[in-house]
Amino acid sequence: MKKRRTFGIDLPDEDGLNAFPAGKGVVTPAPAVPTRRSPMAAAITENADSLRDRRAMEEQIRAENDALAAEHVRMKKLGLIVDLVPLDQIETWKLVRDRVKGDDFELAELVTSIRDLGLSNPIRVEMREDGRYELVQGFRRLSAYRQLLAETGDAASWGAIPAGILPRGEDLEGLYRRMVDENLVRKDISFAEMAMLALNYARDPHTSENDPDKAVAQLFQSAGYQKRSYIRQFIRLMERLGEDLQFSQHIPRALGLQLVTALEDNPDLAGEIRARLKGWDNRSVKDELGILRRVLGNSPREAAAGADEDATPAKPATPSGKAKTTFQLPSRLGQAKCTAANGRLEIRLARDFTAIERRRLELALERMLNDLG
Repeated sequence: MKKRRTFGIDLPDEDGLNAFPAGKGVVTPAPAVPTRRSPMAAAITENADSLRDRRAMEEQIRAENDALAAEHVRMKKLGLIVDLVPLDQIETWKLVRDRVKGDDFELAELVTSIRDLGLSNPIRVEMREDGRYELVQGFRRLSAYRQLLAETGDAASWGAIPAGILPRGEDLEGLYRRMVDENLVRKDISFAEMAMLALNYARDPHTSENDPDKAVAQLFQSAGYQKRSYIRQFIRLMERLGEDLQFSQHIPRALGLQLVTALEDNPDLAGEIRARLKGWDNRSVKDELGILRRVLGNSPREAAAGADEDATPAKPATPSGKAKTTFQLPSRLGQAKCTAANGRLEIRLARDFTAIERRRLELALERMLNDLG
């Protein structure tokens, strides 16, 4: 029996580069045909890509919103968020104002300015728990808006006022400081008004200080030492005569300091001043200051600016007398603020005189000048 011969066969290696039949060369394998994805798989992939893009966009938007919210909180704490607040939602009871009794003669000018040019500086209010607002800064501006609303009835223009809204929670001392610091930049605020603010602060049961002198140190930190000293002196004056004076905001610094010294030397002087002013409700600034000077025993020429006990009219000042006299007069056109000086008479009134016919103005001034002559 023949034995079967076994032939050795070499199989190609994994790279397919080993023994091939003679003369055949290397055969390049055909390119792989990509596997075709089903429509469902393609949709799933596209949806995943879309979700990743959307998630990245949401994270970016969230980061931007967080930054805006932090900036909003910062600006709100500073009272820089401004909105239109209806006048009937603003209260003025929390902070006792520095305004003393008597007319605010500059309010008419402010009303005219706001009417013609608009409000350049918003007021500041604090949001209350009941949704209303408490005034912190801008009492005169709020008063001007209320007057414009009463005069015109135009709620669309004057029924709401631009206001920086402070968040709730700031302590009362901080709110008073805000009000005081704003008032200190006013050129027309008087020592009597600053003294009354310190007195009202000390009398407020919700504040931590009941000593007016120490209240001056707390409230008027940005004022100089000398100015704080004058305010404390006027506190003495307002404690003794504040309820009896109608025009204390017009008392010059020198006259006020003289009155304080005189009252401390002679406590009965306060009673004499009250007796002279009692029942004289129609007195003017000139009348009241004249009484104060007369009681002090100043020169007869200065005292003549006031009136004596029975309110007899004072004698006209001579050209060599006071450099300037300021007084106010009620009229059908409103409250007029008048300044008389050597060679000059000025009348300031919340009225556009250019709208009045020239001939009417001439006749009115002619009658007035003839009466003065």
